Amino acid sequence: MKLELSRVVQGGSRLGVLKGLGRTGQHSLEVPGCLLYTHLGTVPHLTQDTLHTLSKLPSVTQVTLSNIAEHQEVLEEFKDGFRKFAGLHDTVLYCSLHDPAIPCPTGYTTNKTVSVWGSGGRIELTVAKFMALQRTVQPDWYQSMADGETWQNNTSRKRVRKSVDRTLAHLDECLLVHQKSQELKGVEVFGVVEGGDILEERVRSARETAKRPVAGFCLDGLRTGAVDQALRTQLITAVTKELPEDKPRLLQGVGRPDEVLACVEAGLDLFESFFPFQVTERGCALCFSFDISPDPECAVLEMDEEKETVGATQQNGDLNLGDQTQMTSFEINLKDKRYQDDFRPLVEGCGCYCCKNHQRAYLHHLLVTNELLAGVLLMIHNTAHYHGFFAALREALASDKLDLLKRRVLGERGGQTEGKD
Repeated sequence: MKLELSRVVQGGSRLGVLKGLGRTGQHSLEVPGCLLYTHLGTVPHLTQDTLHTLSKLPSVTQVTLSNIAEHQEVLEEFKDGFRKFAGLHDTVLYCSLHDPAIPCPTGYTTNKTVSVWGSGGRIELTVAKFMALQRTVQPDWYQSMADGETWQNNTSRKRVRKSVDRTLAHLDECLLVHQKSQELKGVEVFGVVEGGDILEERVRSARETAKRPVAGFCLDGLRTGAVDQALRTQLITAVTKELPEDKPRLLQGVGRPDEVLACVEAGLDLFESFFPFQVTERGCALCFSFDISPDPECAVLEMDEEKETVGATQQNGDLNLGDQTQMTSFEINLKDKRYQDDFRPLVEGCGCYCCKNHQRAYLHHLLVTNELLAGVLLMIHNTAHYHGFFAALREALASDKLDLLKRRVLGERGGQTEGKD
């Protein structure tokens, strides 16, 4: 795995390509970019055939131990690894600890164990069990075991320090087992940077993790709702100064477009794409604009569309931007009655199957009658829209239009704030 940067702009934003991915090294991933979020290897609501009607999907699929751990015996009996078990084909497999879309209960870590939560409840993992799972899953890269329970605001300095120490100890143990394991030959390890909201501990965690032979870094404990964006940016900026330029930086638990933009400006490369799934589960559709084309006529038309969307999101109730379960200003709630006779596509000009073939009124009907097709169509659109946003972000960095992109994406937020005052 090798990160080749083509530009470092705006004081921190990094544009490039992560090359040499996978056991054979034939895959690559453009950065800034996101991974493909899945439940047990499947994008929620979508079959593999449906998923691959979408273009420009990420080359890296994310699976989580919280979903896989309870199936360890079955996978061990299967013997050929999770990729083949789940029917995945031409993709790079990344295995993380927790599902970013589902908050974990806290208070269950010890000096020697961390806990993950599957459908059957809590599963306690020692380093030995964690590494046995990695040998069974056979990913291309995985996140090291970590104590990430310090994201709550009232966490003491002593507890944060302990989490950093535990995470470094887990990493050292994982690397020791990894280097002796024939099954994990060619597999990459990402070290985890902890430290809660305490700057000194964040810097110490980053500095110490960077000394280890890891392929990249996961920044944990900075999820949406845990810290405000100003503090998150300050912590990320301090952390990235300690990390080598040529290794990728993955942020866990952040998916909202405004936060992604701020974190890219602070120097981060990779994100988890769980946000479209959360939006779909709310019965909502992503509708924010990210078009940075120079056509002034299109821009005027889109600004009118944005204003209309802002009004719709305002009327849908108070938008709590700190809570991952609450609707955001980047989406519209299609369960609302106003859409029952709205015969426009979800987003004008969107090329996804849903927008080319169906109207908002039809999605409204599917949602209010609890039809399974609603989740399928919404997930197709939300996934396409979100990955389109990342493509626009890379284009904006390449063409010095990041400020324009920020105005397009954040324009709705600005309009909404003004309307509320």
